[in-house]
Amino acid sequence: MQVKTKAIVLSSLKFQEKSLIVKCFTLSHGLKSYFVRDAFSSRKANQKIAYFQPLTILEIEAVHKNKGTLENFKEIKIATPFHSIHSDIYKSTIVMFISEMLHHSIHEEETNEHLFTFLETALHWLDNHDEIANFHLILLLETTKYLGFYPDISDLDMPFFEMNEGIFTPFHAVSSLTEHESNLFKKLIDLKFDNNQKTFHVIERQIVLRILIDYYSFHLDGFKKPKSLDVLKEVFS
Repeated sequence: MQVKTKAIVLSSLKFQEKSLIVKCFTLSHGLKSYFVRDAFSSRKANQKIAYFQPLTILEIEAVHKNKGTLENFKEIKIATPFHSIHSDIYKSTIVMFISEMLHHSIHEEETNEHLFTFLETALHWLDNHDEIANFHLILLLETTKYLGFYPDISDLDMPFFEMNEGIFTPFHAVSSLTEHESNLFKKLIDLKFDNNQKTFHVIERQIVLRILIDYYSFHLDGFKKPKSLDVLKEVFS
């Protein structure tokens, strides 16, 4: 089946000497993996590889056999070029981290147009703003809406957040955050991208990030802690 769709690059892995295996989150078919033959050997190698930087938004034409094997691109172009994401050290570190989080979080070859649209909009926001210290925190929390485990905020006045059930409770359980951690998490829930990005101090931001990674671990089978986490902490320390 020939498909024309937008796609967000989640990861690219070098295969043998010359080729790539690229995992994309597509607008039309959810998660798909593609084989890019001779990505490193043609005259346009640099241009080809540039297509597959983390969270690049592509317009693709591809042949989908839908047999659980690697698919093949026919045509690729950048949907909307980013101006700052891949040249700014803070932004490039954020997208490297987010792409790894999404790589470990999106497992279904099912269409999720709302998640795709949210991610596309968020990435354009990141590209066009400079106050971005909390961007990854807000994005990861908002993404849980589309993955099915956004916190139940109906009892937000309760002092403890219970991670396994995703609810606020009056009692502290084994899988609950402390009251201090719960208050930081509440503060994150209230944030939007355009809010003051200095809401958290550095240590508080690291605590909230750990909470989010733990929260993903509670709710996604086989979730792995991102290798880029240490780089993110270093850049934002």
